[in-house]
Amino acid sequence: MIVFQQPWAFVFLPLPLLVTWLMGAYHTPRAALRVSVFQQLVNLTGHRPARGALILKRNVWQQLGVLCSWVAIVAALAQPVWLGEPKVQQLPGRDLMLAVDLSGSMDSQDFVLRSQPPMQRLAGVKRVVMDFVAQRDGDRLGLIVFGNAPYLQVPFTEDHQLFLDLLNEAQTRMAGPKTMLGDAIGLGVNHFRGSDASDTDATKASRSTGRTPKQKVLLLLTDGNDSGSRVPPLDAAKVAADNDIVIHTIAVGDPQAVGEEAMDMDSLKGISAQTGGVFFEAQSGDQLRTVMDELEKLEPQLNDSISYRPQRQLFFWPLGLGLVVQLLVQCGLAGVHVKPGRVPGAATLPGRQ
Repeated sequence: MIVFQQPWAFVFLPLPLLVTWLMGAYHTPRAALRVSVFQQLVNLTGHRPARGALILKRNVWQQLGVLCSWVAIVAALAQPVWLGEPKVQQLPGRDLMLAVDLSGSMDSQDFVLRSQPPMQRLAGVKRVVMDFVAQRDGDRLGLIVFGNAPYLQVPFTEDHQLFLDLLNEAQTRMAGPKTMLGDAIGLGVNHFRGSDASDTDATKASRSTGRTPKQKVLLLLTDGNDSGSRVPPLDAAKVAADNDIVIHTIAVGDPQAVGEEAMDMDSLKGISAQTGGVFFEAQSGDQLRTVMDELEKLEPQLNDSISYRPQRQLFFWPLGLGLVVQLLVQCGLAGVHVKPGRVPGAATLPGRQ
């Protein structure tokens, strides 16, 4: 579809007529030579002398050429553009970071998923997370893995397949056998600070859900307790809360475990409570799947999008047409002899009509 970005330019179309009406024809005075026999010639012809003038007349083609040229130039001034078909672009509704524990205890073969034989805890977590990610269209996902230290495996991205591929490559103990829980939260906070999540999307979603969804969400999956982070987990959670980050903690280990593999439930509950999140406990794949369903309700998708129509400038077409037509008119004037007209009432000599 063609539209004009400056349609007001068409007010200039009658400008030549207005100029002609206000200013009239252009006059070029010329000196005349008066001869001694002028009065005798007047007496012989019997005509009363009057002022004479030559009027240069254009033919029809010249007039049409000038008219078309002017219309084309005005059309170019109106800036015509071609609007393409509307395109819709989905906007990321939320930044969702997953922090996954890769300590040695995640290698335990006690994770049951849908009545299948017990499997490795990390393998079970991967399967459930894959189903969860499939429902997060519109979210930007990030991945942190932690053991002796936290590592940013996937920065925030809308490429969910890339996220899943790198999650599947994660192995237990690849980050060390320990559980630096507080440092993992701190790394997540630092990465969220560089996130460009907007509050506008949250405001729109709150109207439909009745709850103000957080734009920055961290899911912390672990089966142990902190092994001596530089920043204690509860202190890191306080910093996260100051940065409007919600942390949902998920304990996937054995609550009856003792020693180094024992889970610090109180710390996990405190982390989620300080940031406005929720603490979950999942001892099996079915329980973890239920947890993910609850998270889907707590953090619903923010389906916001923008639509636009691609534009292509077309002003050079009428502008070029106008210049070509004007060039043809000038070439026609150069090659055609102009026939003068005469003002009615002007004196003529005998034999001259």
